[in-house]
Amino acid sequence: MSVLVVIPARHASTRYPGKPLVDLTGASGRKRSLIRRSWDAAMTVSGVDQVVVATDDDRIRDHAEGFGAQVVMTSTLCRNGTERCAEAVANLGLSPEIVVNLQGDAPLTPAWFVEDLIAGLRADARAEVATPVLRCSGRMRADLIADRMAGRVGGTTAVFGHDRQALYFSKEVVPFAAGEFGDNQPSPVFHHVGVYAYRPAALTAYADWPEGPLEQLEGLEQLRFLERGRRILCVEVEARGRQFWELNNPEDVARIEEMMREMRIE
Repeated sequence: MSVLVVIPARHASTRYPGKPLVDLTGASGRKRSLIRRSWDAAMTVSGVDQVVVATDDDRIRDHAEGFGAQVVMTSTLCRNGTERCAEAVANLGLSPEIVVNLQGDAPLTPAWFVEDLIAGLRADARAEVATPVLRCSGRMRADLIADRMAGRVGGTTAVFGHDRQALYFSKEVVPFAAGEFGDNQPSPVFHHVGVYAYRPAALTAYADWPEGPLEQLEGLEQLRFLERGRRILCVEVEARGRQFWELNNPEDVARIEEMMREMRIE
């Protein structure tokens, strides 16, 4: 097998319990659950051999199987999506070239984000993990700052070096940039898109490491790789007119539904 996409989903979210089963209303009024829309997004990605939902909850399993998804059950002890992906691969007994973690709260992820991510990891033999980053417009940057000012833990930002290797990821809006940016003006801030591509050896190693202090402070699973000195390649992706946002808090439902109406996503 070449590429396996795993969609990790848990019901017991601290910030938003039951989040995968929340309905999102599209432009035509059609309601589909968050996990269904994430599955639909995964199924549009070319070059993928298999897509599975990984969960520890019977309600999510039953719902996902009801719309035709393949489901693999994982332990309630998984602390994040990366650990759940590692367990899912082990439970399936597969040996893919690349494992993609398309988190179940990212229904607006365009297919080319994932396709460019896979291509980026394949092109860099030194990279063990890759993740997409999207340059923020002034509007997106302002939305991220507004979330932080309101005390909401929302989107994540990324900073990286000239070689595109990640330096840090944060729930704060970094780097700091003085001044204002127009709604459609590019800003120096990069939104981290919550998708990962792993080489299987890195995924297996990750599951054996304890949480690091930065990971615990920020609540960001990818920091465990950086704290262990492992390379994360940041692959810049293009919006191509699409808006992107992840569902982290209940307030994000209305924001995502508005984006879906604007982009005419059914």
